[in-house]
Amino acid sequence: MDIFIYLLVALFSVLNPIGTIPIFVGLTQDYTMQERSKVSLTASINVCVILLISFFIGQYILSFFGITITALRIAGGIIITNSGFSLLNGQFSKNKGINKKVQKEVSNRNHIALTPLAMPMLAGPGSISLLIAYYQELKGSEGYISTYEIICSSLSIVAVAIAIYVILRSAHYLAKILGSSGIVAISRIIGFLTIAIGIQYIISAILTIVRGI
Repeated sequence: MDIFIYLLVALFSVLNPIGTIPIFVGLTQDYTMQERSKVSLTASINVCVILLISFFIGQYILSFFGITITALRIAGGIIITNSGFSLLNGQFSKNKGINKKVQKEVSNRNHIALTPLAMPMLAGPGSISLLIAYYQELKGSEGYISTYEIICSSLSIVAVAIAIYVILRSAHYLAKILGSSGIVAISRIIGFLTIAIGIQYIISAILTIVRGI
């Protein structure tokens, strides 16, 4: 249960689907309710698939390119921390690569569930590096992950995907209820947690280097 809760909170903080609400509303303002529901479902499924692939296959990509877990933790920590600062400064969309030019281009597309919603808005470098590093942590010195840990981690990813669907599906309602100030306030709280997660990864990497000296 600890694994499930930790990964759920960490992923939700890094992905920050609440901060995506204004962008989603802007991109789907001309969509019907059925079209929004379809886009929300497809985007959440895409995010789930991307995160699961990152969690289970990411380690082999690291091995192929000769990247150590320590280097990944530092790089991932920097990316995650940067995302957190972007949330605190109200520059979430800019940090995710969703500028005005991209918004104009995707507004003319029939399908936006994969790009830019699933990637890079939600499942970006921060969440991917977080999952790869967490997989390595679970392996530990024993070199393997128990079935229980795999199930809990997978359920966390699925739970985050479900939360993303619910939030995106209700984005237009939430935008009216929370308002711009409410969304900004929540995003900044999540940004603070995201910064803490990123710094923790950097500290873990530094401690690993020091212990190895």
